[in-house]
Amino acid sequence: MASIRRRKPVEPRNTSVQKEEEDEEEEVEEDYSKNKHRRKSDKKSKPKWSCVDNCCWIVGCICVTWWTLLFLYNVMPASLPQYVTEAITGPLPDPPGVKLRKEGLKAKHPVVFVPGIVTAGLELWEGHQCADGLFRKRLWGGTFGEVYKRPLCWVEHMSLDNETGLDPPGIRVRPVCGLVAADYFAPGYFVWAVLIANLARIGYEEKTMYMASYDWRLSFQNTEVRDQTLSRIKSSIELMVEANGGNKAVIIPHSMGVLYFLHFMKWVEAPAPMGGGGGPNWCAKHIKAVINIGGPFLGVPKAVAGLFSAEARDIAVARAIAPGVLNNGFQTMQHIMRMSRTWDSTMSMIPKGGDTIWGDLDWSPEEGYTPMKSKQRNTDTQKASQDGPESEISQTKRANYGRIISFGKDVAEALSSDIERIDFRDAVKGQSVANTSCRDVWTEYHDMGFGGIKAVAEYKVYTAESMIDLLRFVAPKMMERGSAHFSYGIADNLDDPKYQHYKYWSNPLETKLPNAPEMEIFSLYGVGVPTERAYVYKLSPSAECAIPFQIDTSADEQDEDSCLKGGVYSVDGDETVPVLSSGLMCAKVWRGKTRFNPSGSRTYIREYAHSPPANFLEGRGTQSGAHVDIMGNFALIEDVMRVAAGATGEELGGDQVYSDIFKWSEKVNLQL
Repeated sequence: MASIRRRKPVEPRNTSVQKEEEDEEEEVEEDYSKNKHRRKSDKKSKPKWSCVDNCCWIVGCICVTWWTLLFLYNVMPASLPQYVTEAITGPLPDPPGVKLRKEGLKAKHPVVFVPGIVTAGLELWEGHQCADGLFRKRLWGGTFGEVYKRPLCWVEHMSLDNETGLDPPGIRVRPVCGLVAADYFAPGYFVWAVLIANLARIGYEEKTMYMASYDWRLSFQNTEVRDQTLSRIKSSIELMVEANGGNKAVIIPHSMGVLYFLHFMKWVEAPAPMGGGGGPNWCAKHIKAVINIGGPFLGVPKAVAGLFSAEARDIAVARAIAPGVLNNGFQTMQHIMRMSRTWDSTMSMIPKGGDTIWGDLDWSPEEGYTPMKSKQRNTDTQKASQDGPESEISQTKRANYGRIISFGKDVAEALSSDIERIDFRDAVKGQSVANTSCRDVWTEYHDMGFGGIKAVAEYKVYTAESMIDLLRFVAPKMMERGSAHFSYGIADNLDDPKYQHYKYWSNPLETKLPNAPEMEIFSLYGVGVPTERAYVYKLSPSAECAIPFQIDTSADEQDEDSCLKGGVYSVDGDETVPVLSSGLMCAKVWRGKTRFNPSGSRTYIREYAHSPPANFLEGRGTQSGAHVDIMGNFALIEDVMRVAAGATGEELGGDQVYSDIFKWSEKVNLQL
């Protein structure tokens, strides 16, 4: 029961004083009501926290965290990471340079580094008004500051002309020169720096090391047309060989640089004006060995996903987590596709050899592959193991790796006889699905109608051969430029005069190796890392300016040993290049005297089993097999240094194999 309080009698007061007090009380009540109303109105007018605010906040937190960690890493004593790591894992081995110097190895053969795609810096020499103040500043590599300061301007200047594949009007972006072009990709993220530092320990310096940097966006022949890059590499090698007492050069290409140097070896011996005019014995006179690291000799399926939908496994996962940001919020994927589809070099990494190499609807060389927990060296490299992963086929669901693109998980797993397909090649594309507001993020999908998009999906499954037709259908302008510079087939007769054209020079299945019997060819690459091989796709939700196809991240297998995760089928490799692409040429196609290797140049495979770092203070580790991190692998660096110091492949120990590359190569029915 509520209590009742009695008020005490109040003595009569002066009337004027009482009136003043009442007026003051009224003013206080009025101020209180005004403040209360103001607070309510402020609360109502406060803007909502939008998706853009969230994204900016997240990006800001990431940047602040990154720079804070980088600052702490730089200010802490240099010996601290090593001290902590040794306390956890025991004493670290000497770096290869220290170890080999103790053995008495010294610099002998000049070395030439050939960087791959995206790992070398590009700088601005001429640009539009939005790029004022950026003269000779890096647009690619370094801190990438301009990406978030002026992103649309950056995309505009990093893009090439969609008709010519060369510079757009009023823009000149050129490769950075010298060792600094690709020693570090970004602050703290090495590419060639560790190898360079170790070579320096046995006497190498800038006059005996050369970074063959080039504009990796251009088609290979256009690097000569625009910048005379191939001529510069030729003259640099000739000078280094002459200045080093006639000791031949050791060439070390990485990633796409492997294909670029294949093109160079044909160009340098071909007659002018198409070639360098060096004559048929130029490579034999100037090159001791070509040490290919992570080479995509036969292309990579990852390139297909990039050209088809501007994504791969990592992007697909990010899209699933934040679809608004990548799809509609900033049209990020569309801008990436618009830019990357002007880079003709990306078409050099489309899988080569068709179904003969990569498999068809019912077969692939890696058929029966099962992810392995650990890698043990295969001592019998010439014979297929009968007790390997194929014995486990019945325990795991079969993966059809030959189906590089499947629309739906059910299609990827179905029997080929049960798949009903409608040919897309002659389909009517229909009226454009995009309106004029999409022009600033133009991709060739905007020239397609619903009929064309539906036709692509109704064909259901694409192998390496039909995939070329698919790209011609969805990106005709890009593939028209690409077909003038690259080819993806297998030569029936290598003596046919048509193969003298430069479009065939970067395809090892349509060219011969140089006449250089003493030149050794190595293929060094990592194994034990899940690597993209095939994809499950779906039609994306219809939206203006959206890319109509995307990887279906919901396509998954719960089995721990399954090769299907997040819409991507994986096989053995280095996270980017499957073993089949890195190893088949040296394991079979070039091994011994073949029509592709008529002089019988010796070939060697050296695989490095991936071992992640023991703790975060080890950085990216010294035993990594990942595509870029392998450049800091101590075992690989030691092998490279021994060859540079004069060792042969036999002195290294010949082949070093952990994968099933020899078994898989036996399944490839290729005329040698």
